Amino acid sequence: MTAFIPNLTRKTAAAALQDDARVAEVLEFLKANAPATTEEQIRITEIAAPPFHEGARAAYMKKLLTASGLRVEMDAVGNVIGEYAGTSQDIVMLTAHMDTVFPAGTNVSVKRDGNRLLAPGISDNGTGLAAIVVIARALHEAKIRTKNTILFVADVGEEGEGNLRGIRALVDVYKKRLKCVIALDGSATEYVTTAALASRRVEIAVSGPGGHSWSDFGLPNPIHAMARGIARFVSARVPESPRTSFNVGEIEGGTSVNSIPSRALMKVDLRSESEAELGKLENFLRESIQSGIDEEMSAARDRGMAGGASLLDLKISVLGIRPAGELPENSPLLAALLAADTRLGNRSRHERSSTDANIPLSVGVAAISLGAGGRSGGAHTLEEWYEPTNRELGLQRVALTMLAIAGLEP
Repeated sequence: MTAFIPNLTRKTAAAALQDDARVAEVLEFLKANAPATTEEQIRITEIAAPPFHEGARAAYMKKLLTASGLRVEMDAVGNVIGEYAGTSQDIVMLTAHMDTVFPAGTNVSVKRDGNRLLAPGISDNGTGLAAIVVIARALHEAKIRTKNTILFVADVGEEGEGNLRGIRALVDVYKKRLKCVIALDGSATEYVTTAALASRRVEIAVSGPGGHSWSDFGLPNPIHAMARGIARFVSARVPESPRTSFNVGEIEGGTSVNSIPSRALMKVDLRSESEAELGKLENFLRESIQSGIDEEMSAARDRGMAGGASLLDLKISVLGIRPAGELPENSPLLAALLAADTRLGNRSRHERSSTDANIPLSVGVAAISLGAGGRSGGAHTLEEWYEPTNRELGLQRVALTMLAIAGLEP
């Protein structure tokens, strides 16, 4: 889904922002503090937050949000939640994930190359985390009063096997009061994610007796079986529409070059715009690996394998399920984003992706995912980079969208 948002004019709460001096003060604050936001982004990025270990970064985010004038708490799963109280109990949530895809021990020191900052996680999601802090400060400094309560959240478990556990917990707790969710992820301002891409993450383990590569030759090899299955699976023809993809992201197994391994393991990412196609792809993955096992067992019998104890065992575990969902075209949240783009002279298109917005969208809560400004590249690689050029555009875009949907009080 890549069509540009149509240039419509609508009477929305955004109109009330146009001439409000406090809103102008917020926008000016964000522009003036863009360099300081970049420096804060560097400090956040240099606090490692590998999967399931966001604690140190969470403690720092709690400190920053408290200093921004919010009442801050940390929930049972590790989310940091800062409350900007409104006159109603309805909630607008602005959230950015703290975790990165990089394992413990990864060097996250930020290097400078001219205007470019280089470090794993510098954009995804150092950009979003720095943004929620400066936007909270801007509202506090301008003494903005809103109708809806705004929650500024740094959440856990967005990446990889985290399975969106942070946003799942937040939606479970606040669903009855939750008016909308704005998830900040990365830097891009040329699009808005309005549709949730369904995905499944699957772990497959094949185990066998193992043995010596010479004296036990003939026994079935779990790596051979898995390789046969992978070769069959990756030959799958997936549809271009609805767009569907797969990725074998991790493979491990074995202990030495001259040992028949007793175990092989792989992790696979499956994605599709269609839940039905996703189901078909997962079934084909399971069939392919079983076929690989059957072929390896047949080959082992041909090599003279003896004894039923030499059978291979298959175990398949679903590591994560990300549900699909879509924001209606007539959503007030989308209208608020459109008004912000119009005011700032920005043009953005609809996109479908897998983000924290998946969970609220899947249960009927309005949600979008936005970039927080600047330019970036190399996400999920050690060569990830970020440039803060025009980052104030992203910050102002987020703030205007959020305030329009939250509503201003005199």
